[in-house]
Amino acid sequence: MRETEKIWMNGELVDWADATIHVGSHGLHYGSGVFEGIRCYETPRGPAVFRLTDHLVRLRNSARLLYMDIPYGVEELRAATLELIGANGLPECYLRPLAFYGYGELGVSAGSNPVETVIMSWPWGAYLGEEGQREGIRAKISSWQRVGPNVIPHVAKATGIYLNSMLAVSEANRAGYDEAILLTAEGYVADGSGENIFAVKDGTIYTPALSTSILPGITRDTIVQIAQDLGYRVVEANLIRSDLLLSDEVFMTGTAAEVTPLRSIDDIELGVGPVTLEIQGAYLDTVRGRSERWAHWLEYAAPATAGA
Repeated sequence: MRETEKIWMNGELVDWADATIHVGSHGLHYGSGVFEGIRCYETPRGPAVFRLTDHLVRLRNSARLLYMDIPYGVEELRAATLELIGANGLPECYLRPLAFYGYGELGVSAGSNPVETVIMSWPWGAYLGEEGQREGIRAKISSWQRVGPNVIPHVAKATGIYLNSMLAVSEANRAGYDEAILLTAEGYVADGSGENIFAVKDGTIYTPALSTSILPGITRDTIVQIAQDLGYRVVEANLIRSDLLLSDEVFMTGTAAEVTPLRSIDDIELGVGPVTLEIQGAYLDTVRGRSERWAHWLEYAAPATAGA
């Protein structure tokens, strides 16, 4: 992670090194936090954040499922995000809003602990590598199951849930793969460690339903809309691992991963197909302001002032 100038923390911009918390913070001990991953892209019209408001609405909804009251509304967080982009003077960056229960009592119940709210920004390239976006990545079906919908609220992008993902991707990386694919307890395909998943078969695009304990991804929703607008039929369905292995194409989506092809799963070669590349191209053209077709998803930041 490359340090930048400022972090927005509890209503004010502070120096990167000064954005600290107490080691007794509840969120550190119990994973009681929610977060978002958002990208700001350099476009011909200046820095533009992709679906910023949608991400911040999801942050608030995630907090609600954790009985957490973030002390800032969506519009306040939106203004803070744009202020931070300007302060750091980055034409392109990754943004990480985060809210968590802070220092107070240290019982499992969060009780009256204060809610800390932070927004970070820093330069971050392709999450799974630029080569991975072009040539595809190697994925492994994980031995770790995706947690069930009545175990923890999977609709929330909550910090504690990601221990499940960390274990899966660590297992995959240690075995020499780039990413993991998690299944549900029933054996249905859920998602990657930080991405939603799509499979293409005979020109139809399939993706697991939300009932498989997946995050309702904003990039997932974007890709469904783009694919349908391009004339593809998109179906939510229960998929088993054989469905992936026998697909014509498989790809993953997410704010960090964008649209990344899977060239192999469990050492069965799939390659990178034309449907994936068409959708990837349409997505990247959209977020970078090169296409007007879905331009309504871009929220432009004011350009940084000299010396800011």
